[in-house]
Amino acid sequence: MTTRRGFLGGVLASGFVPAIGWADAGSPGFLNAARQPDGQYVLVGLTKDGAELFRLPIPDRGHAATAHPNRPEAVGFARRPGTFAYVVDCSTGAILHRLNSPEGRHFYGHGAFSQDGTTLFTTENDYELGEGRIGVWDVAAGYKRIGEFASGGIGPHEIKRIPGRETLVIANGGIDTHPDSGRTKLNIPTMQPNLTYLSPTGQILEMVSLPQNMHMNSIRHLAVSNDGTVAFGMQWQTSSEAPALLGLHQMGKDLRLPELPQDLHHRMKGYVGSVAMTPDGTETAISSPRGGLVLVFDTQSGALLKTLEEPDVCGLGTLNNGFAISTGTGRFGAIEGAELSQIRTHDLQFDNHLVAVTG
Repeated sequence: MTTRRGFLGGVLASGFVPAIGWADAGSPGFLNAARQPDGQYVLVGLTKDGAELFRLPIPDRGHAATAHPNRPEAVGFARRPGTFAYVVDCSTGAILHRLNSPEGRHFYGHGAFSQDGTTLFTTENDYELGEGRIGVWDVAAGYKRIGEFASGGIGPHEIKRIPGRETLVIANGGIDTHPDSGRTKLNIPTMQPNLTYLSPTGQILEMVSLPQNMHMNSIRHLAVSNDGTVAFGMQWQTSSEAPALLGLHQMGKDLRLPELPQDLHHRMKGYVGSVAMTPDGTETAISSPRGGLVLVFDTQSGALLKTLEEPDVCGLGTLNNGFAISTGTGRFGAIEGAELSQIRTHDLQFDNHLVAVTG
């Protein structure tokens, strides 16, 4: 890939400093962390039809990334209980900053930018107190940490910003962990997941809990449409059959929990890996790598519209007319109608999340 170093050097020498945007990184549609056959971890930029634009080395396994809304920067997060994140210049491949969680904290693998891109919010665990925290980082100051506030629950996994607003929505998964215990879940019998809406200063605007018989259903991953509808995928933490795996909510309205046919429900093995919604909110997709399934729902009615089978599918992204998928076997495809098309196979093991670039 051409990095444009020569071009940038020339214009800088002339005294003219252009505005650098995502076009300087090839206008990627998606970012996906991945692993190469040689074991090197990378952050990959993909076009909306799955062609590779860049492959940038990163220090360790990534979980998800978040893309800056304006300039070609992405923050890649280590998977739980990782304590680092890295800011990558996607036009040059340079790692600009390394973020380290404060002492007594670890990251959960996700983050979100403010609408203007000046602030980064990160989901974290205060593992001595067993409380969820949201870290606040000043982007202009080189991603300097400037504060934190409570997430509204335990185990905040994913964080999103409602489009067009500064409201943050947090998937508080309810699971307590501690680095001394690795990825062991410490409080399954008493966990209480919730969906929490916060102001950018940490004020709780609304909190939504699951029915008590679903308290072992960890709320993990989020998608948000332009009208503020939030879809969340869940992971059932016991051996019995999961009561539901998808939730839908809008602030001020009742929670909805679409039902699945029993055979598909059983095949998903209580596990949703990613969620995506069309921008207009009409369709919602969930993936289950354990079941090798992608299910697409009508968001308004909760009716199941499409079922696609693909081994080790997890990454989900939104296209203008549907959804894109990525898999642990290196496959990329687009869901068009009831079929998977535009299939490309890469020599990569894609990690969990296909992250849309909106800049």
